[in-house]
Amino acid sequence: MLIRRPVAEVFQAFIDPAVTTKFWFTRSSGRLTPGTTVTWDWEMYGVSTVVVVKEVEENSRILAEWDAESPTQIEWRFLPGEGAATLVRVTESGFSGTADEAVTKATDSMGGFTMVLCACKALLEQGVLLNAVADAHPTGFDA
Repeated sequence: MLIRRPVAEVFQAFIDPAVTTKFWFTRSSGRLTPGTTVTWDWEMYGVSTVVVVKEVEENSRILAEWDAESPTQIEWRFLPGEGAATLVRVTESGFSGTADEAVTKATDSMGGFTMVLCACKALLEQGVLLNAVADAHPTGFDA
């Protein structure tokens, strides 16, 4: 996803929970720094996950592992472009289960990260809080 903001600003949006909580999770136990373990909460859904930060390359890359029961690795890459634009690439790998289960998990992950990147883009480019993650699974609606 291309975000028309400088790479340092986009990178900080994912490292700093004061920003990330505006477009993704609702609470975090801390910033993403190498070797730390943080907890991310989605209070509207009553769920959380533990995130183990493996590597951080300032304004370039974040590598982390999450979901202790079925761990996967997530890598964010931040590629600077012309005109103060940043291309953000997210890769999640290590899905477990049968081939069909892994494909389902990967597809769900792709959709989730697409939503997160769109919400981040709206916030950083336009100052708009989309509430996309919070509104993805509203209560009171039949399936």
